[in-house]
Amino acid sequence: MPSENKYKRVLLKLSGEVLMGKGAYGIEPDTINRLAAELIEVSDSGIELAIVIGGGNIFRGNMGTASGMDRASADYMGMMATVMNAIGLQDALERQGADVRVISALYIKEVAEPYIRRRAVRHLEKGRILIFAAGTGNPYFTTDTAASLRAMEIQADVVLKGTKVDGVYTADPMKDPDAVRYETLTFTEALTKKLGVMDATALSLCRDNEMPIVVFNVTKSGEMLKAIAGEAVGTLVKEG
Repeated sequence: MPSENKYKRVLLKLSGEVLMGKGAYGIEPDTINRLAAELIEVSDSGIELAIVIGGGNIFRGNMGTASGMDRASADYMGMMATVMNAIGLQDALERQGADVRVISALYIKEVAEPYIRRRAVRHLEKGRILIFAAGTGNPYFTTDTAASLRAMEIQADVVLKGTKVDGVYTADPMKDPDAVRYETLTFTEALTKKLGVMDATALSLCRDNEMPIVVFNVTKSGEMLKAIAGEAVGTLVKEG
């Protein structure tokens, strides 16, 4: 691994919305192909890369509950949306020559491997890119929580949260021109100020296990490698 990289094994959390590009729904081909190229660049630099992907570009569990659906049923639909995104990202990566495995928390043997922690770690050790799908496999838990959980299980060095903005702000920068970006935050600050870094369960899990989080703009080329190198990119969340 190149000496300039601060982290060796990373867990990247991607929202499904990132795959939409400028669209309003689904997967935009140019966007997913550009993202795949950058992920391959990260992997080729010697980084062991695992990804947890959301499904908000297709279906969110809270979309279903808002219309009266049973919460568990809606959440399972959301998990299936993450599987669709995982397969789409796998295809984009493989078309560019990457060695990729999709691992699902739901048992769907025709399209993904079942989640087995030791097998997942072995894939990383062999230089394969991992895509974790279906969240934790349980309703009532978000893909943010899945990202934190998987990061602990594979003993990642950091959670990278790729968003459409360049960090965590005092307010929504899309709505408030006076919003100020935090360069660093503690987990306690993020929780008490309800800054929307991740949900409270995910933040608490990272805090309790001393897992740092870097929130950065994944749509900006090169930012991921800068974050992995430890440069001052986005917002670093850590305790103390």
